[in-house]
Amino acid sequence: MRRHAVLLSVLLATAAGVLSACGAVGVPASVPSGSDSPVSSGSSSPGPSPTPSTTASGVAAPGEVLAQGTILQQGDALPQLCLGGVAESYPPQCSGPDLLNWDWDMVDQEETASGVTWGAYAVQGTWDGTAFTRTQEPIPLSLYDPIADLDPRLDPANPGPGNQADLEELQAELFDWDGPQIVGSAVSNGYVVVTAIYDDGTLQKQYDAKYGPDTVIVQSALRPVS
Repeated sequence: MRRHAVLLSVLLATAAGVLSACGAVGVPASVPSGSDSPVSSGSSSPGPSPTPSTTASGVAAPGEVLAQGTILQQGDALPQLCLGGVAESYPPQCSGPDLLNWDWDMVDQEETASGVTWGAYAVQGTWDGTAFTRTQEPIPLSLYDPIADLDPRLDPANPGPGNQADLEELQAELFDWDGPQIVGSAVSNGYVVVTAIYDDGTLQKQYDAKYGPDTVIVQSALRPVS
């Protein structure tokens, strides 16, 4: 079943709602393409995002969740669910939590080179705070049709109060936060938008208490299945 796949770099700072084979599911809301994020072409002084944390959140999801990302396996090691950026080398490089109950023979559009196998998929399963366990048949992202679900706080018509320079400084600071793993961030529409593997609301409350309620938007890379 192996076919040549097009490598997709999936940013988990952002994604869209999708329709899975099992019904409608939600995924992180999108950051507008014209945002002033350092990762956006609209930034006057773009720069790389800080290196993400590699510590799992420890917060388990109460039900099944949906992930969109690159699955990468090196040799006989467990596959990794990469929810953040992917280095566009050949083979690619990325990291993430362990992916359990995965079988490459059940999917199309994977590729193998130099002992590394990878592909980009939407995967439904469970999250125990450390590892993701697949429960449904994966769908290649190239065949996935997302439904837009823009966070209203990211509507350009309703910008947040933050100052660009201050938010960029805070963005770097948040990558040192001792909490759930951050897999991506952006400065957009007057906010710092942070994507964690999974947040049950605890991280958002911590940020609100420390920085104010209109400063940081927390989105989960893993979103509950509707």
